[in-house]
Amino acid sequence: MPRKDRTVLNAMDIRRFKSFIAIVDSGSITRAADILHLAQPALSQQLAALEEHFGQKLLIRSQQGVSMTDAGHAVYRHAQIILRQMEQAQADAAAAGNSLAGRVSVGLVPFSSAATLSVDLLAETRKRHPGILLHLTESVGQTYSQMIMNGRLEMALIHGTGPIKGVRFEPILREEFYLVAHRNFAIDSDQKPVPVSALDGMPMLLPPAYNFVRRAVDAAFTRSRINLKVVAEVEIVRTLARAVGTGLGATIMPKAIANRIVSESSEPLVCRLVSPRIEETLSLCTSDQNSLSEPAFAVKDILVELTEQLKL
Repeated sequence: MPRKDRTVLNAMDIRRFKSFIAIVDSGSITRAADILHLAQPALSQQLAALEEHFGQKLLIRSQQGVSMTDAGHAVYRHAQIILRQMEQAQADAAAAGNSLAGRVSVGLVPFSSAATLSVDLLAETRKRHPGILLHLTESVGQTYSQMIMNGRLEMALIHGTGPIKGVRFEPILREEFYLVAHRNFAIDSDQKPVPVSALDGMPMLLPPAYNFVRRAVDAAFTRSRINLKVVAEVEIVRTLARAVGTGLGATIMPKAIANRIVSESSEPLVCRLVSPRIEETLSLCTSDQNSLSEPAFAVKDILVELTEQLKL
């Protein structure tokens, strides 16, 4: 019997890849079976066939669900890329001779200027390339660089300049941080930066410690040997704006978020730079192993253009 050519993808391979991704993303075979509307034994057979194909154990099962082995991580990343390429091939074939088409996934880091670009990015993409299906993510619980390496995102605006293996950083914008406080805190509304020393013991509303904003603020207060009094950790900008507006505490945010808090408040708020300055670099990140599709390049151009406008 002739040996099967394992380099050729067929419909069964595609289904197995989709099933494997569903199992990983949902965290269990049972939940994935429900999502895919498959019987659990059938899904388990697909996983077993995939593991036999690669000759490696891909998932480890436990009472808490499933976790990927090193081989599983590799297959997951390639499965994401292969399925995206299949989707792009179908979109390109359907739109042959016409405008760009396909799905493009973009991550916009919360609590940054990037988070203020989502509506404009949707509008401009729809206006210039109506055939592109834009998938936007603003997540506080996932690492965008890891999602790019896994193939779940094609690009993301995140803070930092790297280096991170597998990810290419393109610095675009330097963000300055501003104090936003209710006037009841007796902060003058002049144009001078407010010294960090003047914020000693002031009740602060900030994201949790793993957030880049919090890390930058923590570092600035530590360097100045000033007590940072965090009274609440808030991961929702709208809630943060309302809390600052009612005087529950002050906050320190990148300029775009600070401006949003001020504009959404009906209360008199003070917005001033902090001294010594707190700054972070906003970078556009893509994979350094996989090239972008034509639709993704088009979205990248729009995203860079919109981010550049924030400098004005």
